[in-house]
Amino acid sequence: MNEPTAYSRPAGHETAGVEVHTPTPLTPAHTAPIVPVQPGTIPAMASVVLPNGRVVTGYAIEPAKAEPVAHKPAVSRTAVNIALGGVGFLAVCGGLLMLTTFITALTALVTQLVILAAVIFGGWIAVQVFSASGHSGGTTVNIRKAVIKRNHFHG
Repeated sequence: MNEPTAYSRPAGHETAGVEVHTPTPLTPAHTAPIVPVQPGTIPAMASVVLPNGRVVTGYAIEPAKAEPVAHKPAVSRTAVNIALGGVGFLAVCGGLLMLTTFITALTALVTQLVILAAVIFGGWIAVQVFSASGHSGGTTVNIRKAVIKRNHFHG
């Protein structure tokens, strides 16, 4: 009953001849004009007639348009502005550093001149006070044989 055949199939299960269908490539169809659609509405139905006479109906979909690529500079303007601000700040800081150095040097010079004037003037005063030559500011009294009469001194 179920004896295998030469093709390893049981008897009574023979298959009919196999038909092979090769698909026919479609040629590009001429599309119907696209009607502009208001936002929020359902697009209109469009029908396309294929070269073999079949009609395909569906919604007309507008092809997606690529966004135009904006030309961007290699470096952003903000980064350039920050860098230029930093360079300007460094230049100002260098100038301020030189200014503070100049003020410090000028202060040291004035201080040294004041000290030098005090030393010179103090030395001049010391020479005047302690000099042995000249008149000393007191009264010199030479006491000799004196006669004192009635509380009056005669020298």
